[in-house]
Amino acid sequence: MLLRTFWWLVCTSSATLGAQRAKELGDGKASLCDIVYNSDTTKTGIVMSPGYPNPYPSRTHCTYDFQGRGKERVQVIFQDLNLFHSQSNPNDCEGVDSLVAFVNIDGKKDKIDSFCGDIPPRPIMSNGPRLSLEFQGLTSSRHSRGFKATYTFMENFGITTGRQEGQYPCAFVFNSNETRNGTFTSPNYPGLYPRATECYYFFNGQSNERVHLHFHFFDVEGVLPCEAISASDYVEFSNYMTRDRKYPRHCGQLKEFDVYSERKFFRVTFKSNDRLDATGFNASYVFLDEEENYTMKIPASNGSARHGEAFVKLVN
Repeated sequence: MLLRTFWWLVCTSSATLGAQRAKELGDGKASLCDIVYNSDTTKTGIVMSPGYPNPYPSRTHCTYDFQGRGKERVQVIFQDLNLFHSQSNPNDCEGVDSLVAFVNIDGKKDKIDSFCGDIPPRPIMSNGPRLSLEFQGLTSSRHSRGFKATYTFMENFGITTGRQEGQYPCAFVFNSNETRNGTFTSPNYPGLYPRATECYYFFNGQSNERVHLHFHFFDVEGVLPCEAISASDYVEFSNYMTRDRKYPRHCGQLKEFDVYSERKFFRVTFKSNDRLDATGFNASYVFLDEEENYTMKIPASNGSARHGEAFVKLVN
């Protein structure tokens, strides 16, 4: 008897709440939506707030789940973000209309960024095949359009140069017999790079060639000496497939600098952990004949004390 009474109360309560929610939706007082985007259905498309470009209803809560497969990553590029926001603190997204991005790390949902106001954010990318967006519209305003973005399930990490090497999750090959110069970037650049990601860039020259790298922009989360003990992300250089102690790891916010190989083969490794993130790097490369290669060894007292003595030259 007590058990039947309990279940009657539960069902009555649920029905009452459901009816109340339905009434709110019918009255335009609330809006709920849960949408799943599966890569089996389409690899790219548009995601937007309810009613976009018209104002979204107050008390809107939407969840957008992106589900890819295998090596796929989810990239979201925003075309428009226009959410109601008070003028008191336009950079504070707590307790206001907002869009929050989550990824899965070690089986747990982890927030990677939150957006509010009217400045479209940089591209975001998942660390694996899944990503979630949660949109919360507390206030309705006839001036707030909501948001619109393009999503893509991709395997190239947003890196569009070089030839992707399939035996690694993230690896790109640059051969001098295909092109002698070009550019390469961290994953998802100029957006934040994904967490828990490792990418390789392999440069293969002819027997008489060396490669010269120039980093135009460098912002990789971490502190020197960029080791695991400091939980640092890093970029590493090597003349071999293994670690080359001649080149120190690089992390932090650095001015422009150059790196030179000693052999025809050169490897660049980018590695991020599961904690923090940053914009990453934008670099160019050129293969030079050995006699053209003006590699110079810069001593620590000549502007590279932060990195010790290595084949690295900081650009003033």
